Amino acid sequence: METTKLIELVSYTLPAVITGVVAYYFFDLYTKNEERRLRFLLNNETQKDALPIRLQAFERMTLYLERINPAKLLIRITPISEDKNDYENYVIAQIEQEFEHNLTQQIYMSDECWTIIVTAKNATIQMIRKANLSERVDNANKLREVILNDLMDKQTPSYTALAYIKNEVSLILN
Repeated sequence: METTKLIELVSYTLPAVITGVVAYYFFDLYTKNEERRLRFLLNNETQKDALPIRLQAFERMTLYLERINPAKLLIRITPISEDKNDYENYVIAQIEQEFEHNLTQQIYMSDECWTIIVTAKNATIQMIRKANLSERVDNANKLREVILNDLMDKQTPSYTALAYIKNEVSLILN
C-alpha cells in the first residue's frame, strides 16, 4: 500500500517538477534575450547620438592635416624676417598650436588613428627641421623653397594620415 501511494505521489509530482523546470528555463531564456535586446537598442541609440560627434572629430583632424601639409602651410605662413631659424620656429609653433587646439578630438578616434595623426605632425616638423639644417638654406625664403622642392619627390606625412582617416570613416559609415 505504501508503495502504491509513493508511486501515485511521484506520478503527480514528477510532471509538476518537469513543468516547473521547463518554465524556469524558458523564463530565464526570455529575460536574457530581453536584456540583450534592450542593451542593443540602448547601444544603437548611443551610436546614433555619437556618430555626428565622431564624424565632426574626423573632419577637424582632416582640416588639421590639410593645414599642416607643408605645401599649404608654407604658402599660408610667410616669413616675417630673413632669419631661417626664426621662420622654422614660427612654422613649428603654428603646427603645435593648432595641434593643441584639436587635442580633445582623440577621445572620438581609435588609438591607432590618433597615433598616425601624431606621427604625421612629428614627421612634418622633422621635415622642416631637416630642411633647415641643409647647407642649401641660408634664409627663410630659401627654407620654403627647399621644403617645397623636396615635396616634389615624395608624399607628405599628412597624405598618409588622411588616407587612414578616410578608411576609418568609411568603416564607421558602413
